[in-house]
Amino acid sequence: MGMRGRKSSKSPPVFSHEFVIQNHADITSCVAMVFVIGLMFQATSPVASLFVTLQHNITVNATDSTEPLFLFTCGLKDIFTTFFYLLICIIAHAVVQEYVLDKLNRKMHLSKVKHSKFNESGQLMTFYFASAVWGADTIIREGFHNINQLWEGYPTSHANMTFIVKFYFLVQLAYWLHCFPELYFQKIKKEEMKGRITYCMLYLIFIAGAYAMNFTRVAMLMLVLHYLVEFVFHLARLIYFADKQEMAGHCFMVFDVLFVLVRLGSITLAVLTFWYGLQQSSQDSIDIATGNFNTKIFRIYCLLATCLLQAWMMWNFLTFQLRRLRERTVYTRKLRSPTKKKGKVQEEDISSLPEVDQNTAQNGLRPRKVKK
Repeated sequence: MGMRGRKSSKSPPVFSHEFVIQNHADITSCVAMVFVIGLMFQATSPVASLFVTLQHNITVNATDSTEPLFLFTCGLKDIFTTFFYLLICIIAHAVVQEYVLDKLNRKMHLSKVKHSKFNESGQLMTFYFASAVWGADTIIREGFHNINQLWEGYPTSHANMTFIVKFYFLVQLAYWLHCFPELYFQKIKKEEMKGRITYCMLYLIFIAGAYAMNFTRVAMLMLVLHYLVEFVFHLARLIYFADKQEMAGHCFMVFDVLFVLVRLGSITLAVLTFWYGLQQSSQDSIDIATGNFNTKIFRIYCLLATCLLQAWMMWNFLTFQLRRLRERTVYTRKLRSPTKKKGKVQEEDISSLPEVDQNTAQNGLRPRKVKK
Protein backbone atom coordinates (compact mmCIF):
# COMPACT_ATOMS: atom_id res chain seq x y z
CA MET A 1 0.00 0.00 0.00
CA GLY A 2 2.85 2.36 0.86
CA MET A 3 4.62 1.67 -2.40
CA ARG A 4 1.41 2.23 -4.35
CA GLY A 5 0.78 5.58 -2.61
CA ARG A 6 4.30 6.83 -3.28
CA LYS A 7 4.07 5.78 -6.92
CA SER A 8 0.84 7.71 -7.53
CA SER A 9 2.34 10.87 -6.01
CA LYS A 10 5.11 11.01 -8.61
CA SER A 11 4.77 13.47 -11.47
CA PRO A 12 4.10 11.92 -14.89
CA PRO A 13 7.02 11.77 -17.36
CA VAL A 14 7.75 14.95 -19.29
CA PHE A 15 6.14 15.08 -22.76
CA SER A 16 3.75 12.28 -21.82
CA HIS A 17 0.02 12.71 -22.44
CA GLU A 18 -0.72 12.97 -18.74
CA PHE A 19 1.97 15.63 -18.24
CA VAL A 20 0.62 17.75 -21.10
CA ILE A 21 -2.95 17.43 -19.84
CA GLN A 22 -2.05 18.35 -16.25
CA ASN A 23 0.15 21.30 -17.25
CA HIS A 24 -1.50 22.47 -20.48
CA ALA A 25 -2.45 25.86 -18.99
CA ASP A 26 1.16 26.58 -17.94
CA ILE A 27 2.50 25.42 -21.30
CA THR A 28 0.01 27.61 -23.15
CA SER A 29 0.85 30.58 -20.93
CA CYS A 30 4.53 30.22 -21.81
CA VAL A 31 3.75 30.14 -25.53
CA ALA A 32 1.53 33.23 -25.25
CA MET A 33 4.21 35.01 -23.22
CA VAL A 34 6.72 34.47 -26.03
CA PHE A 35 4.55 36.57 -28.36
CA VAL A 36 4.06 39.29 -25.74
CA ILE A 37 7.78 39.51 -24.96
CA GLY A 38 8.49 39.61 -28.70
CA LEU A 39 6.75 42.99 -28.86
CA MET A 40 9.48 44.49 -26.66
CA PHE A 41 12.32 43.91 -29.12
CA GLN A 42 12.69 45.66 -32.44
CA ALA A 43 13.86 42.56 -34.30
CA THR A 44 10.86 40.42 -33.28
CA SER A 45 8.21 43.13 -32.94
CA PRO A 46 6.90 42.90 -36.55
CA VAL A 47 6.32 39.16 -36.22
CA ALA A 48 4.89 39.31 -32.70
CA SER A 49 2.50 42.11 -33.64
CA LEU A 50 0.93 39.81 -36.23
CA PHE A 51 -0.33 37.65 -33.38
CA VAL A 52 -1.07 40.17 -30.62
CA THR A 53 -2.52 43.21 -32.40
CA LEU A 54 -5.37 43.46 -34.88
CA GLN A 55 -4.33 43.52 -38.53
CA HIS A 56 -5.69 45.07 -41.76
CA ASN A 57 -6.21 48.52 -40.30
CA ILE A 58 -7.18 51.49 -42.48
CA THR A 59 -7.53 55.22 -41.87
CA VAL A 60 -10.66 56.99 -43.05
CA ASN A 61 -10.41 60.76 -43.31
CA ALA A 62 -13.56 62.42 -42.07
CA THR A 63 -14.50 66.08 -42.28
CA ASP A 64 -12.08 68.82 -41.30
CA SER A 65 -13.75 69.28 -37.93
CA THR A 66 -13.39 65.66 -36.84
CA GLU A 67 -10.41 63.39 -36.32
CA PRO A 68 -9.69 60.57 -38.81
CA LEU A 69 -11.24 57.20 -38.05
CA PHE A 70 -9.09 54.12 -37.53
CA LEU A 71 -11.05 51.16 -38.88
CA PHE A 72 -10.29 47.53 -39.71
CA THR A 73 -11.15 45.08 -42.47
CA CYS A 74 -10.95 41.28 -42.56
CA GLY A 75 -8.06 39.44 -44.18
CA LEU A 76 -5.79 36.41 -44.06
CA LYS A 77 -3.56 37.90 -41.35
CA ASP A 78 -6.46 37.50 -38.93
CA ILE A 79 -5.48 33.83 -38.73
CA PHE A 80 -2.41 34.76 -36.67
CA THR A 81 -4.41 36.96 -34.31
CA THR A 82 -7.06 34.28 -33.88
CA PHE A 83 -4.36 31.75 -32.97
CA PHE A 84 -2.98 34.01 -30.23
CA TYR A 85 -6.38 34.60 -28.68
CA LEU A 86 -7.08 30.88 -28.94
CA LEU A 87 -4.19 30.48 -26.49
CA ILE A 88 -5.75 33.12 -24.24
CA CYS A 89 -9.06 31.23 -24.33
CA ILE A 90 -7.32 28.03 -23.22
CA ILE A 91 -5.76 29.89 -20.29
CA ALA A 92 -9.09 31.50 -19.33
CA HIS A 93 -10.78 28.09 -19.56
CA ALA A 94 -8.25 26.61 -17.15
CA VAL A 95 -8.64 29.52 -14.69
CA VAL A 96 -12.43 29.16 -14.57
CA GLN A 97 -12.11 25.39 -14.24
CA GLU A 98 -9.56 25.40 -11.44
CA TYR A 99 -10.71 28.32 -9.31
CA VAL A 100 -14.49 28.05 -9.72
CA LEU A 101 -15.85 24.80 -11.16
CA ASP A 102 -13.48 22.36 -9.45
CA LYS A 103 -14.21 23.90 -6.04
CA LEU A 104 -17.95 23.63 -6.63
CA ASN A 105 -17.57 20.03 -7.79
CA ARG A 106 -15.82 19.06 -4.56
CA LYS A 107 -18.68 20.46 -2.51
CA MET A 108 -21.45 18.91 -4.62
CA HIS A 109 -19.94 15.38 -4.93
CA LEU A 110 -21.28 14.79 -8.43
CA SER A 111 -21.03 11.53 -10.35
CA LYS A 112 -18.67 11.22 -13.33
CA VAL A 113 -21.45 11.84 -15.85
CA LYS A 114 -22.80 14.86 -14.00
CA HIS A 115 -19.27 16.08 -13.36
CA SER A 116 -18.58 16.34 -17.11
CA LYS A 117 -21.93 18.00 -17.81
CA PHE A 118 -21.46 20.41 -14.92
CA ASN A 119 -18.07 21.51 -16.25
CA GLU A 120 -19.45 21.94 -19.76
CA SER A 121 -22.37 24.06 -18.60
CA GLY A 122 -20.19 26.11 -16.27
CA GLN A 123 -17.74 27.00 -19.04
CA LEU A 124 -20.42 27.72 -21.63
CA MET A 125 -22.55 29.76 -19.23
CA THR A 126 -19.57 31.99 -18.45
CA PHE A 127 -18.79 32.50 -22.12
CA TYR A 128 -22.41 33.05 -23.16
CA PHE A 129 -22.97 35.63 -20.44
CA ALA A 130 -19.78 37.58 -21.25
CA SER A 131 -20.42 37.46 -25.01
CA ALA A 132 -24.09 38.48 -24.68
CA VAL A 133 -23.29 41.48 -22.48
CA TRP A 134 -20.32 42.49 -24.64
CA GLY A 135 -22.31 42.09 -27.85
CA ALA A 136 -25.34 43.99 -26.52
CA ASP A 137 -23.13 46.89 -25.41
CA THR A 138 -21.44 46.96 -28.82
CA ILE A 139 -24.78 46.92 -30.65
CA ILE A 140 -26.02 49.89 -28.63
CA ARG A 141 -22.78 51.87 -29.02
CA GLU A 142 -22.49 51.21 -32.76
CA GLY A 143 -26.19 51.83 -33.43
CA PHE A 144 -26.88 48.37 -34.84
CA HIS A 145 -30.14 48.18 -32.90
CA ASN A 146 -31.61 50.37 -35.64
CA ILE A 147 -32.99 47.75 -38.03
CA ASN A 148 -32.03 49.75 -41.12
CA GLN A 149 -28.36 49.61 -40.10
CA LEU A 150 -28.36 45.87 -40.80
CA TRP A 151 -28.23 46.48 -44.55
CA GLU A 152 -27.71 50.18 -45.21
CA GLY A 153 -24.25 51.09 -46.49
CA TYR A 154 -23.35 47.55 -47.49
CA PRO A 155 -20.58 46.65 -48.22
CA THR A 156 -18.39 49.70 -47.48
CA SER A 157 -19.57 50.61 -43.98
CA HIS A 158 -19.94 46.95 -43.08
CA ALA A 159 -16.48 45.94 -44.30
CA ASN A 160 -14.84 48.82 -42.42
CA MET A 161 -15.24 47.69 -38.82
CA THR A 162 -14.38 49.49 -35.64
CA PHE A 163 -11.83 47.95 -33.28
CA ILE A 164 -14.43 46.55 -30.89
CA VAL A 165 -16.52 44.89 -33.64
CA LYS A 166 -13.53 43.15 -35.21
CA PHE A 167 -12.12 42.13 -31.85
CA TYR A 168 -15.50 40.66 -30.88
CA PHE A 169 -15.62 38.37 -33.90
CA LEU A 170 -11.99 37.28 -33.57
CA VAL A 171 -12.60 36.31 -29.95
CA GLN A 172 -15.69 34.36 -31.00
CA LEU A 173 -13.68 32.43 -33.56
CA ALA A 174 -10.86 31.86 -31.09
CA TYR A 175 -13.19 30.53 -28.41
CA TRP A 176 -14.94 27.98 -30.60
CA LEU A 177 -11.60 26.87 -32.06
CA HIS A 178 -10.17 26.36 -28.57
CA CYS A 179 -12.97 23.88 -27.83
CA PHE A 180 -11.27 21.28 -30.04
CA PRO A 181 -7.99 21.00 -28.07
CA GLU A 182 -10.09 21.13 -24.89
CA LEU A 183 -11.62 17.81 -25.89
CA TYR A 184 -8.15 16.35 -25.36
CA PHE A 185 -7.23 18.42 -22.31
CA GLN A 186 -10.49 17.61 -20.50
CA LYS A 187 -10.42 13.91 -21.46
CA ILE A 188 -13.88 14.03 -22.99
CA LYS A 189 -15.41 10.62 -23.64
CA LYS A 190 -16.02 9.47 -27.20
CA GLU A 191 -19.80 9.34 -26.76
CA GLU A 192 -19.82 13.03 -25.76
CA MET A 193 -17.49 14.24 -28.50
CA LYS A 194 -19.98 14.04 -31.37
CA GLY A 195 -22.41 16.49 -29.80
CA ARG A 196 -19.72 18.96 -28.79
CA ILE A 197 -17.96 18.85 -32.15
CA THR A 198 -21.27 19.39 -33.94
CA TYR A 199 -22.22 22.62 -32.21
CA CYS A 200 -18.64 23.94 -32.28
CA MET A 201 -18.45 23.39 -36.03
CA LEU A 202 -21.82 25.10 -36.58
CA TYR A 203 -20.69 28.13 -34.59
CA LEU A 204 -17.42 28.32 -36.52
CA ILE A 205 -19.02 27.96 -39.95
CA PHE A 206 -21.68 30.60 -39.43
CA ILE A 207 -19.50 33.11 -37.53
CA ALA A 208 -16.58 32.78 -39.96
CA GLY A 209 -18.95 33.03 -42.94
CA ALA A 210 -20.62 36.18 -41.62
CA TYR A 211 -17.23 37.73 -40.80
CA ALA A 212 -15.69 36.96 -44.20
CA MET A 213 -18.75 38.14 -46.16
CA ASN A 214 -19.22 41.36 -44.12
CA PHE A 215 -22.55 40.35 -42.59
CA THR A 216 -21.23 41.14 -39.13
CA ARG A 217 -24.10 43.37 -38.02
CA VAL A 218 -26.93 40.91 -38.46
CA ALA A 219 -24.67 38.11 -37.19
CA MET A 220 -23.86 40.00 -33.99
CA LEU A 221 -27.53 40.69 -33.30
CA MET A 222 -28.43 37.02 -33.82
CA LEU A 223 -25.53 35.88 -31.65
CA VAL A 224 -26.60 38.08 -28.75
CA LEU A 225 -30.15 36.71 -28.89
CA HIS A 226 -28.91 33.13 -29.17
CA TYR A 227 -26.32 33.50 -26.40
CA LEU A 228 -28.92 34.95 -24.04
CA VAL A 229 -31.13 31.87 -24.46
CA GLU A 230 -28.20 29.47 -24.09
CA PHE A 231 -27.10 31.28 -20.93
CA VAL A 232 -30.54 30.65 -19.38
CA PHE A 233 -30.39 26.97 -20.37
CA HIS A 234 -26.96 26.29 -18.87
CA LEU A 235 -27.84 28.28 -15.75
CA ALA A 236 -30.89 26.05 -15.33
CA ARG A 237 -28.73 22.96 -15.81
CA LEU A 238 -26.32 24.07 -13.10
CA ILE A 239 -29.23 24.68 -10.74
CA TYR A 240 -30.54 21.22 -11.60
CA PHE A 241 -27.19 19.63 -10.74
CA ALA A 242 -27.31 21.52 -7.41
CA ASP A 243 -30.47 19.53 -6.53
CA LYS A 244 -32.74 22.56 -6.59
CA GLN A 245 -35.44 20.97 -8.69
CA GLU A 246 -38.19 23.57 -8.33
CA MET A 247 -35.97 26.52 -9.21
CA ALA A 248 -34.47 24.59 -12.12
CA GLY A 249 -37.94 23.79 -13.41
CA HIS A 250 -38.85 27.48 -13.52
CA CYS A 251 -35.61 28.31 -15.35
CA PHE A 252 -36.26 25.57 -17.90
CA MET A 253 -39.76 26.97 -18.50
CA VAL A 254 -38.23 30.39 -19.21
CA PHE A 255 -35.75 28.73 -21.56
CA ASP A 256 -38.53 26.91 -23.44
CA VAL A 257 -40.37 30.17 -24.11
CA LEU A 258 -37.24 32.15 -25.03
CA PHE A 259 -35.97 29.38 -27.29
CA VAL A 260 -39.06 29.46 -29.49
CA LEU A 261 -39.16 33.28 -29.56
CA VAL A 262 -35.49 33.58 -30.54
CA ARG A 263 -35.88 31.02 -33.32
CA LEU A 264 -38.74 33.06 -34.76
CA GLY A 265 -36.82 36.30 -34.22
CA SER A 266 -33.72 34.97 -35.99
CA ILE A 267 -35.75 33.91 -39.02
CA THR A 268 -37.42 37.33 -39.08
CA LEU A 269 -34.08 39.14 -38.97
CA ALA A 270 -32.72 36.92 -41.75
CA VAL A 271 -35.73 37.58 -43.99
CA LEU A 272 -35.61 41.33 -43.38
CA THR A 273 -31.87 41.52 -44.06
CA PHE A 274 -31.29 39.09 -46.93
CA TRP A 275 -34.64 39.18 -48.70
CA TYR A 276 -35.79 42.76 -48.20
CA GLY A 277 -32.97 45.05 -47.06
CA LEU A 278 -30.00 43.94 -49.15
CA GLN A 279 -32.20 43.59 -52.21
CA GLN A 280 -32.22 47.39 -52.51
CA SER A 281 -28.49 47.43 -53.36
CA SER A 282 -28.21 44.06 -55.09
CA GLN A 283 -25.74 43.48 -57.94
CA ASP A 284 -25.22 40.81 -60.58
CA SER A 285 -21.85 39.37 -59.53
CA ILE A 286 -19.69 39.03 -56.44
CA ASP A 287 -16.92 41.60 -56.00
CA ILE A 288 -14.29 40.07 -53.73
CA ALA A 289 -12.03 43.14 -53.91
CA THR A 290 -14.63 45.33 -52.21
CA GLY A 291 -16.13 42.51 -50.16
CA ASN A 292 -19.52 42.75 -51.85
CA PHE A 293 -21.41 39.44 -51.74
CA ASN A 294 -24.80 41.01 -52.30
CA THR A 295 -26.12 38.94 -55.21
CA LYS A 296 -29.54 37.33 -55.44
CA ILE A 297 -28.21 33.77 -55.43
CA PHE A 298 -25.88 34.44 -52.52
CA ARG A 299 -28.60 36.09 -50.48
CA ILE A 300 -30.88 33.10 -51.05
CA TYR A 301 -28.12 30.74 -49.91
CA CYS A 302 -27.55 32.78 -46.74
CA LEU A 303 -31.26 32.99 -46.00
CA LEU A 304 -31.75 29.29 -46.66
CA ALA A 305 -28.79 28.32 -44.45
CA THR A 306 -30.06 30.47 -41.58
CA CYS A 307 -33.63 29.17 -41.83
CA LEU A 308 -32.48 25.55 -42.07
CA LEU A 309 -30.33 25.97 -38.97
CA GLN A 310 -33.23 27.44 -37.01
CA ALA A 311 -35.55 24.70 -38.26
CA TRP A 312 -33.03 22.00 -37.27
CA MET A 313 -32.70 23.45 -33.78
CA MET A 314 -36.47 23.71 -33.45
CA TRP A 315 -36.89 20.11 -34.60
CA ASN A 316 -34.43 18.86 -31.98
CA PHE A 317 -36.21 20.95 -29.36
CA LEU A 318 -39.65 19.55 -30.22
CA THR A 319 -38.27 16.01 -30.43
CA PHE A 320 -36.85 16.31 -26.95
CA GLN A 321 -40.07 17.79 -25.54
CA LEU A 322 -42.12 14.92 -26.98
CA ARG A 323 -39.64 12.36 -25.66
CA ARG A 324 -39.70 13.97 -22.24
CA LEU A 325 -43.50 13.88 -22.20
CA ARG A 326 -43.48 10.20 -23.20
CA GLU A 327 -40.91 9.33 -20.52
CA ARG A 328 -42.87 11.16 -17.89
CA THR A 329 -46.05 9.30 -18.88
CA VAL A 330 -44.31 5.91 -18.76
CA TYR A 331 -42.71 6.77 -15.43
CA THR A 332 -46.07 7.71 -13.91
CA ARG A 333 -47.69 4.51 -15.15
CA LYS A 334 -44.90 2.39 -13.71
CA LEU A 335 -45.29 4.00 -10.29
CA ARG A 336 -49.07 3.49 -10.33
CA SER A 337 -48.93 -0.11 -11.57
CA PRO A 338 -49.81 -2.80 -8.94
CA THR A 339 -46.96 -4.82 -7.48
CA LYS A 340 -46.77 -8.23 -5.90
CA LYS A 341 -45.69 -6.85 -2.53
CA LYS A 342 -47.66 -4.13 -0.86
CA GLY A 343 -45.97 -0.80 -0.28
CA LYS A 344 -42.94 -1.80 -2.31
CA VAL A 345 -42.07 -1.25 -5.95
CA GLN A 346 -40.40 -4.14 -7.70
CA GLU A 347 -36.78 -3.64 -8.70
CA GLU A 348 -37.40 -4.45 -12.36
CA ASP A 349 -40.10 -1.77 -12.60
CA ILE A 350 -37.68 1.01 -11.72
CA SER A 351 -34.81 -0.32 -13.81
CA SER A 352 -36.97 -0.60 -16.90
CA LEU A 353 -37.91 3.08 -16.89
CA PRO A 354 -36.46 5.31 -19.63
CA GLU A 355 -33.42 7.22 -18.46
CA VAL A 356 -33.52 11.00 -18.27
CA ASP A 357 -31.31 12.62 -20.89
CA GLN A 358 -28.54 14.13 -18.74
CA ASN A 359 -27.14 16.05 -21.69
CA THR A 360 -30.17 18.28 -21.91
CA ALA A 361 -31.74 17.45 -18.50
CA GLN A 362 -34.58 19.90 -18.87
CA ASN A 363 -37.25 17.89 -17.11
CA GLY A 364 -35.64 17.70 -13.69
CA LEU A 365 -37.17 14.25 -13.12
CA ARG A 366 -35.48 11.81 -10.83
CA PRO A 367 -36.55 8.35 -9.65
CA ARG A 368 -38.61 8.86 -6.51
CA LYS A 369 -37.90 6.76 -3.49
CA VAL A 370 -40.98 4.78 -2.50
CA LYS A 371 -41.52 4.50 1.23
CA LYS A 372 -41.98 1.02 2.60
